[in-house]
Amino acid sequence: MTTYFDDLETRSSDAREADQLAQLTVLIARVQAEVGSCFPAGEIESVADLVGFPVLRKSTLHEWQQAHPPFGGVTMGDYTHVFQSPGPIYEPGGSTHDWWRFGRFLHACGIGKDDIIQNCFGYHLTPAGTMFENGARAVGAKVLPAGTGQTELQVRAAADIGTTAYAGTPDYLKVILEKADEMGEVLKITKAAVSGGALFPQLRQYYADRGIACMQCYGTADLGHIAYETVSGEGMIVDEGVIVEIVTPGTGDLVEPGDVGEVVVTSLNPDYPLIRFATGDMSAMMEGPSPCGRTNMRIKGWMGRADQTTKIKGMFVRPEQVAALVAKIGGATRARVIADRVGDADAMQVQIEGEGLDQNAAAIAAQDVLKLKGDVTCHDPGTLPRDGLVIEDRRTYET
Repeated sequence: MTTYFDDLETRSSDAREADQLAQLTVLIARVQAEVGSCFPAGEIESVADLVGFPVLRKSTLHEWQQAHPPFGGVTMGDYTHVFQSPGPIYEPGGSTHDWWRFGRFLHACGIGKDDIIQNCFGYHLTPAGTMFENGARAVGAKVLPAGTGQTELQVRAAADIGTTAYAGTPDYLKVILEKADEMGEVLKITKAAVSGGALFPQLRQYYADRGIACMQCYGTADLGHIAYETVSGEGMIVDEGVIVEIVTPGTGDLVEPGDVGEVVVTSLNPDYPLIRFATGDMSAMMEGPSPCGRTNMRIKGWMGRADQTTKIKGMFVRPEQVAALVAKIGGATRARVIADRVGDADAMQVQIEGEGLDQNAAAIAAQDVLKLKGDVTCHDPGTLPRDGLVIEDRRTYET
């Protein structure tokens, strides 16, 4: 029998829209008052009227933040944390009950007060670790704040403490399990809540074969939780605290139901509302109700990027960073970042083109600017393709 996080998950579409409209009316008026000329004047009479407002992109948010640090004048509530994402872009965080709304996803994973979560999301600068810890408190679970790396210590802690659930990127749990096999340890992890990368079918099956139910959610540092899988459902259920639109990339125009487009999200968080924020991710709306009984809109999940910005090992790499890398390396004229797979893990290659390049200096600069480790190679002028790509994603995804 399906149990729900709260009654919001099974309410009628009319009740949901009425509630969202009431929140939107207040939030839009407040954003207009706070941001002023940066945000257009106008009233909203239905949720569908959102299409009349411009799409807010990260580049614009960055400009707002540069003019009015740290959050561009958008924040209107209390916050307890400040995080930094590539750009740089700054995000606030709160400590109140389920501030990022990840408790809803953890509940759908079957995680509750009897569980200890090994939280392998990062706690340094970026918010993912804190997001899932906040969600764990909402469902009463205990947390081992493991972060990333030090796999042998991760296994030791999991075995000693008896962690029953994992939170982290899809591929790192496999690394932990294989290390446990090497060490002769049998772990008690039976549930996995993953995000920050693609959960490939073969990897999901690997976990299932080891008795681990693995489900994924979709979220961002700016918006928090957006959508999530359920045990008996298909696709991803949109979170109750956001409004999701699927639009033609580069525009704010809605696509036809079922068509692939860019995910644009309006956050109803009164502490940090974002109106029509473009994620840069591609997805499609699924028609019909979910078999799990939840009544909100469904999307197919992550289906690629609307621009060249690419998530590698759970971190975004942006074209602006590639340009900054070229500027930092003496003699460099071009660079190309390639996202690929080695086994079940993400891998990154960085190709630098120019005269008299220092291989060691290029490798150091790449890790410093991109915040990721990868294979860095130097190339003679005219070697790299002239196809307009600075970030190439060679990974393939099944939909």
